[in-house]
Amino acid sequence: MYDVEEDSASCVHTILSKLVMNRKLALALVIFLLGAGSASAQEITFRKDIAPLWHAKCSVCHNDSAPERADFLLDEKGFEAKLKGPRMDTYERFIAFVAWPDTGALMRRLDDGTSPNAGGKPGNMYQNLGSTDAERAANLKIFKAWVGEGAWNLNRWEKRKDVAAVTKDQLDKIKIKY
Repeated sequence: MYDVEEDSASCVHTILSKLVMNRKLALALVIFLLGAGSASAQEITFRKDIAPLWHAKCSVCHNDSAPERADFLLDEKGFEAKLKGPRMDTYERFIAFVAWPDTGALMRRLDDGTSPNAGGKPGNMYQNLGSTDAERAANLKIFKAWVGEGAWNLNRWEKRKDVAAVTKDQLDKIKIKY
């Protein structure tokens, strides 16, 4: 004889089992995707992250019509009056302001003033990282992640006043992936 009540209970049990199983699967999938997201978030590259940010925030003054670094240094005030900074439109030109020859220049200009040796004063280009505090902080975080964990420092190649020269240990931490 057919028992509707028993059959309904079995059907409900099957549905509940599948929901529980799917919930576990969904939870596992979410955990996996979150893990994958954080791993890719750590992979900051010049091409994927820095170049688009540079284009949006810096290219007006540091584009292909800007002077080369050496020319800029001959007439800094004149170029600044024309709203021109040194040319930084390629990876090779850009990294010169991180590692060498203008060690730490990018960090000094973009810093929010909280780094050691900043004296609480943001860099002269920090305000260009965004139109709000939150946007500036988020963009600075991208730059810091790109430079590398522990590599964000304001030191120059040579000692200047009370600020020590950059150390080999600091340089070894620089990642700046293309």
